[in-house]
Amino acid sequence: MATPTTIELDPAIKARLDQLAHSTGRSKAFFLQELIAQGMDDLEDIDFAGLAVECLPRGESTARPLDAVSATAKRPFKQRVRR
Repeated sequence: MATPTTIELDPAIKARLDQLAHSTGRSKAFFLQELIAQGMDDLEDIDFAGLAVECLPRGESTARPLDAVSATAKRPFKQRVRR
């Protein structure tokens, strides 16, 4: 079950959120929950990447270049370009 939380929004952001909720018929809570979940995923990925980078110089990681991993895979990996 969801727990109510209060946040302060800049008036311009609140107006955009109101408009989005109105135009889509979804609740503001829906969009806020989606944004927070996506943001948390991104922040956790950044944190994990930072930990991995810290481990590399100490030899505590088994990281390998993509081409080395791809060479041993059944199908080559395609590098994804982020836009």
